[in-house]
Amino acid sequence: MPRYFIELAYKGSRYSGFQVQENAVTVQSEVEAAFRTLQREPVSLTGSSRTDAGVHALQNFFHFDIAGSLHSQFVYKMNAILPGDIVIKHLFPMPDTAHARFNAVGRRYQYRVHRFKHPFLRDRSLFYPYTLDRERMDEAAGFVREQTNFFSFSKTNTQVKNFSCSIRQSEWKVEGEELLYCIEANRFLRGMVRLLTASLIRVGRGKLSLEEFQSLFRSTKKCGYSVPAHGLYLVSVLYPENFFPATGGTFTGF
Repeated sequence: MPRYFIELAYKGSRYSGFQVQENAVTVQSEVEAAFRTLQREPVSLTGSSRTDAGVHALQNFFHFDIAGSLHSQFVYKMNAILPGDIVIKHLFPMPDTAHARFNAVGRRYQYRVHRFKHPFLRDRSLFYPYTLDRERMDEAAGFVREQTNFFSFSKTNTQVKNFSCSIRQSEWKVEGEELLYCIEANRFLRGMVRLLTASLIRVGRGKLSLEEFQSLFRSTKKCGYSVPAHGLYLVSVLYPENFFPATGGTFTGF
């Protein structure tokens, strides 16, 4: 049975997360509903990365199998059906062994913060009107790159047994009027980026010393600090080199 990958982006403000849930509107439920409308048949989507309620994505993926043929203008028609805060960017025909989640080798996230009131960033970036010590925050972010144990930076109700993550990037950047925490890893725990970001901001505010921050990586307790979901973005999902077809694999139907 042919397998396809959908690359999509979305603004997560009004969704109860990425994965389908009972009695809740999610990104997956909207895409599945649009698929049923277009193809006149149900589909089972498998996602690459589960984002929480209110979290945005510049890139995420689903894969699905379908016995019949897809509509000749699949991407165009799906985008016409989907709400304005979800867009399908590409459709890739893939081998039936390809898996959106298990073949991913890493993810990149950003958490965005702005200091000055800005009406167009209100639901897309954390408004934090306080002076921050960037030098201390940069030092703390650099320390994160050297760590592997992120038990303290996972949600308390997680069922995960392995708290080890390999961090490839952890740094603060300035982009326009925003301060961005950028992090890349082979895997992430639930709530990990928001818990890390909150702790780093507390370091910048002088509410948490560097020594106290570093001790969290040796602790058996949760850090207890988080930031709102609306400043978090899944920037990209990483796959092995040449994972997608060499031609680009896009399917627009035109």
